[in-house]
Amino acid sequence: MKEANFSSYHIRKWFYHYEETLANETGKLADGEPVKKYVIAAAIHNPLANTYSEDLSVLVENSPELGKEFGRRINEIAGDNEIVSYGKAVFVGAFGEYEHGNAFLTNPAADPVRVAVGGGKSWVPSTGKVGAPGATIDVPLAHKDALYVRSHYDSIAVSFNDAPRNDEILIIWSFATRGRLHARLGGLQAKDVKGENGLV
Repeated sequence: MKEANFSSYHIRKWFYHYEETLANETGKLADGEPVKKYVIAAAIHNPLANTYSEDLSVLVENSPELGKEFGRRINEIAGDNEIVSYGKAVFVGAFGEYEHGNAFLTNPAADPVRVAVGGGKSWVPSTGKVGAPGATIDVPLAHKDALYVRSHYDSIAVSFNDAPRNDEILIIWSFATRGRLHARLGGLQAKDVKGENGLV
């Protein structure tokens, strides 16, 4: 086990990614504010690399502390920009299991992030895979209070030059300030969200 430097975890590196889209793919200017997307990721040593264990508590137990740190960081970098969509992903190094990554996608890890962005009623869309440094992963996005808001179904593609290493798990969160530019597929509008049950 590598020496811990954040709670019980060894974090080698933090990553940030930011995009601001002012026009859609055809060049039509934004219908309102630009889409601002943020990605925050942490490359964490996987203490279960090259092993099989029924007990994944070493990964899960202190994950709420990681969630709080992701929440603190998104508020710091987003500033006054309101976060309305979120998503998460894990990218597991070759010596680990996909299940090791999923340990960081559970409610204990996610709930502090919900709180940090003003509360989220909907579940957080997620994905993940096992792969090597430099590979691309698509991190999903959806409205934080109502999954039926079609205009906010989105994603952001990211890659990391030196992560995950074979014995690492890359934990990734994505955030956005609005839905897609010129979304026009109908359905529940963001302005009509009730935010009661995570769906509408």
